[in-house]
Amino acid sequence: MPSLSEETNGAVKMLQPGATIGIVGGGQLGRMMAIVAKYRGFRIGVLDPTPDCPTAQVADFQVVGEYDDKTAIHDLAEKSDVLTYEFENVDADSIDEVRHLVAAPQGTDLLRVTQDRINEKTFINEHGIETAPWREVNDFDELEAAIDDLHYPCVLKTRSGGYDGHGQHVLRNDSDLEKIRARGDRGGGFPPSILEGFVDFAFEASILVSGNGKDYVTFPMVRNDHRNNILHITVAPAEVSDELHEQARDLALRLAKGFELAGTLAIELFITKDGRVVVNELAPRPHNSGHYTIEACSIDQFDAHIRGIAGWPLPEPKLLSPAVMVNVLGQHVAPSRALIADHPEWNVHDYGKAQVRHNRKMGHITVLTDDTARTVADLEATGVWDDLK
Repeated sequence: MPSLSEETNGAVKMLQPGATIGIVGGGQLGRMMAIVAKYRGFRIGVLDPTPDCPTAQVADFQVVGEYDDKTAIHDLAEKSDVLTYEFENVDADSIDEVRHLVAAPQGTDLLRVTQDRINEKTFINEHGIETAPWREVNDFDELEAAIDDLHYPCVLKTRSGGYDGHGQHVLRNDSDLEKIRARGDRGGGFPPSILEGFVDFAFEASILVSGNGKDYVTFPMVRNDHRNNILHITVAPAEVSDELHEQARDLALRLAKGFELAGTLAIELFITKDGRVVVNELAPRPHNSGHYTIEACSIDQFDAHIRGIAGWPLPEPKLLSPAVMVNVLGQHVAPSRALIADHPEWNVHDYGKAQVRHNRKMGHITVLTDDTARTVADLEATGVWDDLK
């Protein structure tokens, strides 16, 4: 199919309603992208190994295949005008190989940076933005030398892969270090890794930025509460000074311009006890902490992403109401559904996943409120999320 969209001097040529957007990845993020794309008049295809995946339930067609299946990606590309992705573990080479068939406005430089924690930290630092102190480590000797530099406590992460805490080890003392050595001695090897120093943060936060290749807009900074390395609650906006909000907005725009961003980029942050904004990680896509935008903002993160990759103009998002978003994991599905009739204020989102599993993200609930602290307390008081206390 001839492409109706292409990159022209950074800007993305405007995609017309009726064109087809192909999404690599069929989870909840792709589902919410697809829903808003339908409002804009686009057709949707999805590549995912699971038939009738969450995105396929709201799409026009599905290509069933693994994410690294080059034949499947080629098939999706042939049927689409634009390709996008809902997660970062997409094979960048496979996307490059089909760019003669289909536009890929996000490009693959963004993927290659965010798939590799060394590349990511380097990119952020080169744009004058603070991260945790870090060292590249590729064997046990380099790890010991890096610990001498950064000291305990510190975090050892694989250079690529991993999410929600997977592929990460907190090292607090020599005993933890010996566990890493023992794993290697048992044949576990030592994958290419990064060692990060601890950041003495007051709380975790995030900010979203969206672009169409030339113009960029930001969403409010929000506060995030994680439990067991999985996002539990997002409070919008983060209750910090105007100065800190402006710092977060400034660094988000610097990164967006550096990437010539098309689509939505999420920036995970630490707010330190002495009032600094430190970047933790990037996600080249809409993000769990941005789900509140569906009800609480004048334009949501998924609409901004679709507009961005389609080359449409982007309005500056406005926060219409403070909000609290809470994730519904597998163990929370039954108890939360039992309470829906009692909570008209709950905006319930179910992702349509066939299998309910412990700690699997199955949906979320957003509440618009004038008192976020009270709303958090009200949600916790239901008992639905007692396992996370």
